[in-house]
Amino acid sequence: MKYNKAFKIFILEDDLWYATMLEHYLSLNPDYQVKKFDNEKDFLAQLHQNPDVVTLDFSLGETDGGKVLKKIKDYNPDIEVIMISGQDDVSTAIELLKAGAFDYIVKDEETEDRLWSVLKHLREIKGLKKEVETLKTELKRNYDFSKVIVGQSDAIKRVFSLIEKASQTNITVSVTGETGTGKEVVAKAIHYNSNRSKYPFVAINVAAIPSELLESELFGHEKGAFTGAVGSRIGKFEEANKGTIFLDEIAEMDLHLQAKLLRVLQEREITKVGGNTVTPIDVRIVVATHRNLQEEVANKNFREDLYYRLLGLPIHLPPLRERNSDILILAKHFINGFCADNKMVVKSISPLAQQKLLSYHFPGNIRELKSLIELAVVMSDGAEIQENDININKVGSISSVINNEVTLREYEINIIQHFLEKYNQDVMLVAKKLDIGKSTIYRMIQNGEIRLGQ
Repeated sequence: MKYNKAFKIFILEDDLWYATMLEHYLSLNPDYQVKKFDNEKDFLAQLHQNPDVVTLDFSLGETDGGKVLKKIKDYNPDIEVIMISGQDDVSTAIELLKAGAFDYIVKDEETEDRLWSVLKHLREIKGLKKEVETLKTELKRNYDFSKVIVGQSDAIKRVFSLIEKASQTNITVSVTGETGTGKEVVAKAIHYNSNRSKYPFVAINVAAIPSELLESELFGHEKGAFTGAVGSRIGKFEEANKGTIFLDEIAEMDLHLQAKLLRVLQEREITKVGGNTVTPIDVRIVVATHRNLQEEVANKNFREDLYYRLLGLPIHLPPLRERNSDILILAKHFINGFCADNKMVVKSISPLAQQKLLSYHFPGNIRELKSLIELAVVMSDGAEIQENDININKVGSISSVINNEVTLREYEINIIQHFLEKYNQDVMLVAKKLDIGKSTIYRMIQNGEIRLGQ
C-alpha cells in the first residue's frame, strides 16, 4: 500500500557516526524524510512535527530510552517507535514492546536490513490506516448523488439516471465533458453508491504523470527495476483492488502503455515493472476525458480496441452553459458551503448579480463558477452579493463566445467588444490590432452593436 505523503522518520541517537550512517541509509528512499537528533531535549522540542516513526537508541548517555519511549507515546500514541540497542536482552525487549515499542532491533551487521524491512512494513500499515480513514471520511458524506451533483435541469437529470444505472452493476464507465464539469465527482458518486463502496476509490490523473513513470504508478515496480527503484512498491491498480480506479484524462496515455492497459483489462491481472509475478486484480474501471475519443481513434492517437473496451456505459457531462437553469442553484449551493466552512452568515445574490451570472457562459464550467462565487462572498460588504462583487475575467470570456454557435456577424461584434474592453476603449489601437478601419468600429458604435464604457 502506497502511503501518499512523505514518510517522516526521526532518529534519536547519541552516537553521531551511527546516527549519520542511519540517516544516509534511510534517505536512500526518496519517500523518506529523515531528521536526526543526538539528545532528548532537542528531540522533544521537535516532537510537535509528529513523525511517523522514531528510531530510538535505548542507551542515550544517562537518559533511559524506556522513559523517552513513554514520553513519545504519552504525546502521540500514533507515533511508532523502533528501539535500537547494543544489547540482546530478551527481558528488556519484552518490556519495551509492552510499553508500546513497535520493534526491538539489536545493533549488529544486520541492523540496516532489518530496519529497512521494519520501516517498509510500518509504512504499509500506515498506508492501510490512511485508506481506512479516508474511506470513513468519504462514507460519512451523504453520497446521494442528487445532493453531491447539484441541479434540476433536464440535462443533469439524465446524468442522475445514468449514475444510478452504473451503480447497480460493475460495468466500465466512460465519463466525458469539458474541464471543470465534475467528472471525478461523478466517478465518486458511482463508487460510493455501488457494492464496492467499502473498498478503495483510487484516482490518478494520467496527464499529470510523465509517461516514463506512468507504468510504474499504475502497475507498481520491483526493487532495482530502474534507477531510483530502491524498493518494491505496488501500483494504483493493486491499491484499488476490490474497489474502483478512476483514470482521468485517459486520452493522454501514450500508445505503448495503452497496449499494456488493454492486456490488464482483458486478463484482469498485472505484472510489476521489472517483475515476473502475475497478480490477479478485481477493480471497477471509470475513465474520463475532455477529448473526443472517437476522433482520437480516427487520428491514430488512441487504440480502437482499447476504446471499445473502455467505452462501457458512456456518461456525458453537459457544460454549464447548457445548464442555464442550474447556474443560480449551484451559486447558492456554493455560497452555503463556503459560508458554513468559514463560519459566515449566509449571503444572498442581488437581482443584478444574478443577471450577470446568467449572462456569462462559464468556459471553466462548475469549477469556475465555484471560484467566482467564493471570491464574491469574500468581496461583498453586506448581506447581499452585488453585481460588482462578481469578478468575471473578461480576457477569458472570448473563449466562451467561440464555444457558442452564433452568426459570423455576432462573432465579429463580440471580438471587437472584447478588444475595446481589453484596451480601455481605445478605438484607434483596437483598429490597428484587428487590422480593420476605425470607421467600421465607429459605425458599429453608432448602430448600437458595440458599447463604449462597459
